Amino acid sequence: MLPDFRVRQRDYLLELSRALTQELDLEKLLERILIISVEMLAGQAGIIALKERDGWRVAAAHGIAPAFLSYLTPLLADENVRELDVMELNRMLGELTYTASMGLLNGTALALVAHRQVIGVIFIFRNYEGRFTPNDRVILQSFADQAAIAVYNAQLYGQVSYEKQRLDALLDSAADGIIILNADLTIERVNDAFERIYGKTHDELVNIPHNDVIRWDGEPQGSTLDEAMANGWPLTPNATLYVEGDLERELPPSLPVGVTYAPLLSPDGKLRNIIVSVRDITHFRTADELKATFISIVSHELRTPVALIKGYASTLRRDDAKWDKRTISDSLTVIEEEADRLSKMIDDLLDASRLQAGGLSLNRADVSLPALAKRIAEKFSTQSKNHTIVADFPENFPVVLADETRIEQVIANLISNSLKYAPKGEIKISGTVHPEQVVICVSDEGKGIDAKDLPHIFDRFYRSTKAVKQTKGAGLGLYLARAIVEAHGGRIWADASTGSAQRPKPDAGARICFSLAR
Repeated sequence: MLPDFRVRQRDYLLELSRALTQELDLEKLLERILIISVEMLAGQAGIIALKERDGWRVAAAHGIAPAFLSYLTPLLADENVRELDVMELNRMLGELTYTASMGLLNGTALALVAHRQVIGVIFIFRNYEGRFTPNDRVILQSFADQAAIAVYNAQLYGQVSYEKQRLDALLDSAADGIIILNADLTIERVNDAFERIYGKTHDELVNIPHNDVIRWDGEPQGSTLDEAMANGWPLTPNATLYVEGDLERELPPSLPVGVTYAPLLSPDGKLRNIIVSVRDITHFRTADELKATFISIVSHELRTPVALIKGYASTLRRDDAKWDKRTISDSLTVIEEEADRLSKMIDDLLDASRLQAGGLSLNRADVSLPALAKRIAEKFSTQSKNHTIVADFPENFPVVLADETRIEQVIANLISNSLKYAPKGEIKISGTVHPEQVVICVSDEGKGIDAKDLPHIFDRFYRSTKAVKQTKGAGLGLYLARAIVEAHGGRIWADASTGSAQRPKPDAGARICFSLAR
């Protein structure tokens, strides 16, 4: 029959073995190891200190008041034990025992060693006479060897758990959709962004084949995943694959996306996973379309006045012809008008570029809108014999704080539109007063705005099919008007009751209004 202390030792070692295989929470594991160590050596208190980059840290304590640990922490932090050194451990123990008097008369210490590295130290204290015997140290040693492995595994688990949490946070915070594929091209995981892009939840997408999710509406640009793998992709760990196209989704419409595939290979070169990044490229495609539109406008709209100016100038300077004063005057008038149109178009393009670069600057001051409207009406009245331009404002109309030059630009753009699209009739600039804002409207007696064009008339470069056929322009006037008004904190709109199906009266005219704060 085994002596009692051998039986207790066996039981303690069995308990530790269970902890080794079952407990991965480092804090709980250290607490259990320390309690077993203290009980096994008939001690009253104990400390487990773990080695970290900055020194030592008290990771667990038993039988010692928490307040007292504040005295031990600096003492341990100054130590730099890099190897298993019995003399160094005894010195540390002596200092700790002395510092931790508290009735603790003597103690013993043993390093926790895993994979030939000191990862921690166990200190056990007694409050009665009698030194720790070599047998006590043998018992603690047999215990510490297993305890060190348990602590090491728990630390590794904690690191892995932390890295997983960090990876999860990274994936879920990514703006692009992320898909992780298994080697058989089934979905292992998707992030929140891809759920939003595709319109299905993570649980609905897991274990689904890649081709059932990444489906193209039309022909994509670049090799698909199936085509690339049929040709031996991936040949190297850094062999990324990119394809662009319109992704079919759970609910229409399809979405323009750029998809990047990055392989994860095992050390022996076998495919483990494929990381798929799905980026919404709608704004890039829009930018390309705007760029193409801009080039088209510049090549057409700017060339036209230049060609007219050059043509009339060349005609006037011909040596083989003598022109009368009227012909010369009419020709110079066309040149002047086309130069003004060219200058305004250039100004609009520059303003549009400033907006894209960071917005328009405003020079605010007190502005009398009735006086401004009257001045603009008089200026435009000289430009058309078929229109009557009037300003209609109530008395005592309040002064507003605004950039007068920019507000003049807004009203002028609205009147220019009315002159283009209303062949004749009255164009009215009117104002109304509300408790917190004023509203200025420009209305005409033309055919009005087509219902299908209403949502787009303030878009950059937008011109209706009818406008393209009837008038010249770059499609920037209303876009700039909206930008200026919004920079003032107001809003601009086309009256939905004019020129739409809601207003059955033909040739009811158009009305565009904007608000400014009082």
